[in-house]
Amino acid sequence: MNQDVKIALKTDTLCDITTTGRKSGNPHNIEIAFHYIDGLVYISGLPGRRDWYANVLANPAFTFHLKQSMKADLPAKATPILDEAARRTLLSQIVVKWNRENEIETFVKDSPLIEVQLESS
Repeated sequence: MNQDVKIALKTDTLCDITTTGRKSGNPHNIEIAFHYIDGLVYISGLPGRRDWYANVLANPAFTFHLKQSMKADLPAKATPILDEAARRTLLSQIVVKWNRENEIETFVKDSPLIEVQLESS
């Protein structure tokens, strides 16, 4: 992974992702926040059903589009974080950023959470 991508992952907070629709098979693009925690990239969201999450569960391959400090379209793979202890550890850091610490239990129970494995830069 090149140095510019590494820096962007550490400093940026928003990206676009393009997933493949689980039913339609068509590409779907959304803007979403990402989190760089302990050298890894994660995407989460508010509690509830999210189409992007259903899409990556059905087809884990997607494109991660850096768009703030640099532009890059990176092939990626989603790995859902399902273990409750791991979810609590990661989401505890995310809810602090979002000023929603009092909602940690709801986030652990109902928020989408994936680790993003970038395939190249």
